[in-house]
Amino acid sequence: MAFADFGLLVSDMDSTLINIECIDEIADIKGIKPQVAEITERAMRGELDFAAALRERVALLKGLDESALRQVYEERLRLNPGAERLLDACKRFGIKTLLVSGGFTYFTERLKADYGLDYAYANQLEIIDGKLTGRLQGDIVDAEAKKRLLIATRDALELNPGQVIAVGDGANDLPMLREAGIGVAYHAKPRVSAEADIAIEHGGLDTILRLFH
Repeated sequence: MAFADFGLLVSDMDSTLINIECIDEIADIKGIKPQVAEITERAMRGELDFAAALRERVALLKGLDESALRQVYEERLRLNPGAERLLDACKRFGIKTLLVSGGFTYFTERLKADYGLDYAYANQLEIIDGKLTGRLQGDIVDAEAKKRLLIATRDALELNPGQVIAVGDGANDLPMLREAGIGVAYHAKPRVSAEADIAIEHGGLDTILRLFH
């Protein structure tokens, strides 16, 4: 199969498309990175319920100025190696791009605008008077939501399952990786690498391009 035969690329954001876990870096600005990062790590390994772990971490951010989000985006967030080449190839071949994240819309919307992604979904932090309230708004984008969004986008584009490639690194990516025609684990947790169709342990995201002719 040629890469050009795909119609949709679905990607996780934190530690997949980008180099950081945004919530851990937000927590760092508040001075609580170790305790938040530990919960993140356990959630990504599949040891904790994702939604409960997310609410617990977001609650710890209560009172933080929303400027911390901009600081993380501008100073700490970078695309992972090979990401731009992969996204450029998608544009060249007319492959739509869907970013689905258990992280936050503040970051997904900016990435969508800055890099020309077609669709982006994530969790919305509640911000009142310029401060994080420690709560989320709306439904949580968890593992099942990622899978549902993949299916809904695939069906809207009238693609068959084999035309979808999905990339992720955490346990909450497993349902969408299974649903895709090709599920790619990128520098992933051991359980994810074991279950994915393809596991990339070395190199950048553009390694995907070399797997298909």
